[in-house]
Amino acid sequence: MYDAETPAQSPRPFATFERMESQVRSYSRSFPAIFDRAEGSWQYDSEGKGYIDFLTGCSVLNYGHNHPAMKQALIDYIERNGVVHSLDMHSRAKAEFLEALEGKILKPRGMTYRAQFTGPTGANAVEAAMKLARKVTGRTNIIAFTNGFHGVTLGALSATGNSHHRGGAHTPLNGVTRMPYCGYFGQDVDTAAQLEQMLSDPSGGVDDPAAIIVEPVQGEGGLNVASAEWMRKIEKIAHKHGALFIVDDIQAGCGRTGTFFSFENMGVKPDIITMAKSLSGMGLPMALVLVKPELDQWSPGEHNGTFRGNCHAFVTAKAAIDTFWSDDRFAAEVQKTGERLRKRLREIALANRSVVKGIKGRGMMCGLDVGSSEVSDPVVDAAFKRGLIIETSGAHDQILKVLAPLNITDADLDAGLDILADCVAEVAERQALGSAA
Repeated sequence: MYDAETPAQSPRPFATFERMESQVRSYSRSFPAIFDRAEGSWQYDSEGKGYIDFLTGCSVLNYGHNHPAMKQALIDYIERNGVVHSLDMHSRAKAEFLEALEGKILKPRGMTYRAQFTGPTGANAVEAAMKLARKVTGRTNIIAFTNGFHGVTLGALSATGNSHHRGGAHTPLNGVTRMPYCGYFGQDVDTAAQLEQMLSDPSGGVDDPAAIIVEPVQGEGGLNVASAEWMRKIEKIAHKHGALFIVDDIQAGCGRTGTFFSFENMGVKPDIITMAKSLSGMGLPMALVLVKPELDQWSPGEHNGTFRGNCHAFVTAKAAIDTFWSDDRFAAEVQKTGERLRKRLREIALANRSVVKGIKGRGMMCGLDVGSSEVSDPVVDAAFKRGLIIETSGAHDQILKVLAPLNITDADLDAGLDILADCVAEVAERQALGSAA
């Protein structure tokens, strides 16, 4: 009989994974443990060792593991035999989520959107957004940006910049024009002006776009941050040229940058917003496309997905909104914690100038730029051995990316950052000794 309090000592599960699971797995290679339980900012392996989680499911668990409010809401729903799966039929769980979304997220921010539930991942939301933009405008071209990451299904992958993921398609990826993101050529080059020039030139070679899709903070692309001015310019360019303005808030949304939407203080009003990851609040699969009402031009069933009616996710998503977003207090706490994080990262950078090139990101979506995987990989390995889970991002895996829970305690945040600081220092010293040899 399984006992949650008794660690499993057998190594056999590793052999099971080797025998049964595809070679495509990746995170398990960086974090070779069998995780058994989790609470708050911590995960525990089958031998009882605890790990501070600075990955949080790649920003799926913004409120930490097994938050009691969401867990209890789900338990109560299951115990009363609430509907589990509903396709796109009406359910009480969906209605209550939509009412919370409208009343506590959209209306206070002066937003009016229709909600389209897609398949369970962010890529599904991006696919739907791109398809709808093409339907509404009658055009095919989508403008995306360097270092953008929007998913790995074929449509979303066409808008993704990463060559490793694009290479996995093994088929041409069409219908997207890549343009330079904010700051791609340095802060003195206005890439929005470049885009406007190319679209305005009849010989610029860029087909009229159906949409421009952009991440306000590029998570997988290296924590690159768009300025508010640049975002406003891109929105204006999109509308001037008859395109829809799509904001991909899948990783940067749900409070990760300090506000529920990452673009809230930028003065933009996206035509379409894609969301997923932490939307359910508890790691349950759920993706959402927010569409301005006049653009909701789908025919019934024209775009669908079997798991667009995950009622368990609706329940926990409502609980997350009720718990954290009923007023402004949580946002203020996240912003304060983000300042604490950035201060500590700055201290680590100053103490290790030989390997740390700078700090990237915004809010609780920050990290250290260490230049290359030659530095980041050994830091990740050393940190894991000491009980910290942290990943990399960027074109060269050069960013040590901190995605701690938004509600992490100061003590846990500091403990994780202490481990990170020690590991960066060790790798810097090792490299200095190697260079001197």
